[in-house]
Amino acid sequence: MMNLRYVKLSISIVIGLICSNSIAQTELKSKVADFLTFLPIENANIYIKNTTIGTISNADGKFVLLVPQEHVNDTLIISSIGYQSFKTVISEFDNSMDIFLEEDIASLDEVVVVAETRPKTGNEIFLRAIEELPDNLPEQPYLQKGFLRHKERNKKEYKWLIESAITVYDSSYASGSRRNLKINVDENRKSYDLREVDSLFAYASYLKNRIRNFNIRSQNLRRDTIRTSSLVEAIRWNDRRVNGLDNLLKGKLNLVRNANMKKALFGEEVLETHQFSLDTILVDNGRKIYKIKISGGKEYVGLNTPNIYNEGFEAQGWVYIYWDNYAIKRLEYELIAASDVQKRRSKSLFGTQLNHKLIITYKEYGEKMYPNYFYYQTPKLVNIGDRSSDREQKEKELGIDRDEQFYYTIQEILFTEIIQEPELVSEALQQEEWSADIFSSRPYNEKFWESYNVLLESEEEEKLIQDLSQRASLFKQ
Repeated sequence: MMNLRYVKLSISIVIGLICSNSIAQTELKSKVADFLTFLPIENANIYIKNTTIGTISNADGKFVLLVPQEHVNDTLIISSIGYQSFKTVISEFDNSMDIFLEEDIASLDEVVVVAETRPKTGNEIFLRAIEELPDNLPEQPYLQKGFLRHKERNKKEYKWLIESAITVYDSSYASGSRRNLKINVDENRKSYDLREVDSLFAYASYLKNRIRNFNIRSQNLRRDTIRTSSLVEAIRWNDRRVNGLDNLLKGKLNLVRNANMKKALFGEEVLETHQFSLDTILVDNGRKIYKIKISGGKEYVGLNTPNIYNEGFEAQGWVYIYWDNYAIKRLEYELIAASDVQKRRSKSLFGTQLNHKLIITYKEYGEKMYPNYFYYQTPKLVNIGDRSSDREQKEKELGIDRDEQFYYTIQEILFTEIIQEPELVSEALQQEEWSADIFSSRPYNEKFWESYNVLLESEEEEKLIQDLSQRASLFKQ
């Protein structure tokens, strides 16, 4: 496995041409901020007009975008919900200048009363958006190229980082995702795994889910009687069941794409577990957009996840829906432990009541909405520790820091290209095997990564990642 080399990106560097694999590209770098407060704007969209090439800003408002040379005379658009968009010809973009966006808000009263036949409540607007999904989501098969960053850390430091280039095939919204959505990991670059993994606990869980009526606890297993390869497979199994791309893209948490699956969270009974209230009307790139608050319904939310107890949650968050065509632009969604059982479980195993945090944004292309960005955060049990009643006293005596025991993972996916040509889609499907396994080692392809658009990490992430890489180097020696 290769260590990642992270180079600090300077905002003051002028536009440069990068030549890789004989393809000239223009590198754009800057920072997006609020005009009045000077605060950075996270998740602003930066893209080339009438193309699928783009990126988003990080927590510091910064971004980097590699633009193919044939697009240097096209228009660059920088937009964020609630702000006026910034537009410029790419060849005239100045990397030394920050981009400031001004606030842009529509009148709620003016929009709501403009037509008697329009839905007026949050519930009515959201149900209309679900009803319009067949018209707003793609109807034809397509491919998307994307960049994945998988981060795993405790409350103090990063323990693992994987970055992957991925390809996703989707036949259409009308078809079920379980059989008609495919994921392939094209390239990987990653650091060493420096987690303190409780391999016996992982192994016991692994056996429990494969052997009926298996009831041996990890405390009763002996390390010297188990092959190392079996422990490694158990750890990988635990990684895949919690953070597999199949789970994220083909399961219930892909809330919009999979709203038509059986027992979907945004399915026929959505108002039993969710309530939606209209908050205000904003503007996104000149279009009015509803901002709707998500809150819990009369029943708990359950994910019914195989091999994991994922029940007893309450939903909260926001959904942004275009006023003109009811297309969902952005979804911010959290599942909080709500039932007594889930509250106890979450506190004991994870040290948090927030079990799932999800952000999904969509980009309009050819009058259809395509997924543009995924952010998924969830706690993950890799170090079980001592769970006895006098645990805290024992941990204090042994000098164990519980902040280092509780782990959580963050997965981000930025889609950078949409491929619709039937010939190219058909050709891609001819490959024998599609593998969504981001945890398997692959040779590091330096030339590939030189010309691939990626998510720019924040300054805090960069510092922590550099520290992780340094510790991985020491580990290797």
